[in-house]
Amino acid sequence: MWLKPPAVLGACVLLLAACSSDASDDRPLVIASFYPLAFVAEQVGGDAIQVDNLTAPGSEPHDLELTPRQVADLTDASLVIYEHGFQPSVDDGVEQADLPDEAVLDIADEVSLVNATGADSGEVDPHIWLDPVAMEQISNAVADRLIEIDPDNERVYEHNVDRLEGELRRLDTEYRKGLADCQRRTIVTSHDAFGYLARRYGLEQIPIAGIDPHAEPSPAQQAEIADLVDKEGITTVFTETLVSDDVAESIANETGATVATLDPIEGLSDDNSDQTYFDLMQSNLESIREANGCS
Repeated sequence: MWLKPPAVLGACVLLLAACSSDASDDRPLVIASFYPLAFVAEQVGGDAIQVDNLTAPGSEPHDLELTPRQVADLTDASLVIYEHGFQPSVDDGVEQADLPDEAVLDIADEVSLVNATGADSGEVDPHIWLDPVAMEQISNAVADRLIEIDPDNERVYEHNVDRLEGELRRLDTEYRKGLADCQRRTIVTSHDAFGYLARRYGLEQIPIAGIDPHAEPSPAQQAEIADLVDKEGITTVFTETLVSDDVAESIANETGATVATLDPIEGLSDDNSDQTYFDLMQSNLESIREANGCS
């Protein structure tokens, strides 16, 4: 199946903020801004690189504020992988680090981003990693950049990215088959994180909150969502890890729907620190299938 990160590197990603790079290690230092990008870096780089993750386990990446130490560490990175516009503190840190072009990979330049589901202001949805097809593009971009900065390990990176691509294609196939025949195609989510997944697999996402998971809907908006849940016979309101589920619980209680977890995979927590991107995507698939009556 999918590649498991080497034990030492995996511990570094999972324990992040307390895990800094080893100055005596001459492997390229790759700094990723949050979990999905750290996961890709580890999968593609394997033992040939060091990986640090700027977002600590249990932290909401939207809320990240870099410490002075983290800003300083960026200047020592062989490669920084981030998504411009998702974490403003990282955007500022990358600008301050003034790294050469080859040492910075902004995934927003590698994939096609679209506006959020419910955003009238044209707010861009950053949650592209929930689309396995887009994750293939990101993985290839990481491999290309690693080969550029470390050509001696080109064959390692090419081998690893081929394996990762294969797993992402299998995941895409499982989603396509698993969501092909469902009684319902609407998912009510605690925040606007699943737009790319919904578009890829023919679902409609109704987000309770917007791109910012901490923003709460007005009473009128909450009543409108509750009415939609009733009218469309939606059985499940999805909450998530890392943020409060109070509003989702309230809508579920009002409508008689159940509450289940759909993980935006923005970061790991104490509850899922032993899982990978693939584990969490599989869990999300099963949750949607159960909620939407898929055969």
